[in-house]
Amino acid sequence: MFDENEIVNRIVKKDLRAFELLVKQYEKLVFFVIHRLVQDKQNKEDICQEVFMKIHQNLPSFRFQSKLSTWIARIAYLTAVNHVKNTKNKSPYDYPENIDNYHFTDENPEQEMIKKNTAMYVNHLIDQMPLQYKTVLTLYHLNEFSLTEINEITGIPEGTLKSYLFRARKLLKEKIEKDLKHDNTWKS
Repeated sequence: MFDENEIVNRIVKKDLRAFELLVKQYEKLVFFVIHRLVQDKQNKEDICQEVFMKIHQNLPSFRFQSKLSTWIARIAYLTAVNHVKNTKNKSPYDYPENIDNYHFTDENPEQEMIKKNTAMYVNHLIDQMPLQYKTVLTLYHLNEFSLTEINEITGIPEGTLKSYLFRARKLLKEKIEKDLKHDNTWKS
């Protein structure tokens, strides 16, 4: 079993093997958070390494006021958000002003192929969402963090998180229903 207190104490005492254990324990979480937020595939690995360097540097100041996974997810989230902000001019996904009327773009052949695999299709839809929605869906449903933990990670108030979660689910549902209706039209 992974004992957070013991691992943190060993790392603070310069035990590199303990840090390797920490990386193994949380690399999927870090990658998943970054993967959802950063579109540039080449930078994802570099950002993951940056996150673990920050974790290693800041671990002596970790005081167990939250779960270690929440603290690590927050570092990953903030690092990814900073990357997105720094590359925003190149980014095709800005937060739309009229979010209630936000709709996905029309289908193209590439998107039709993605739909054949349900998991890939849903992930594809999530990747098209505004950053706030993508973040909340990823942390809540895929990483199973509570709204309180997501608030600790992102700094977004719980009421706003609930709103984002509701809207994100609504957008997903509308897009899937639209696509199902479109598919039924072709079958008729």
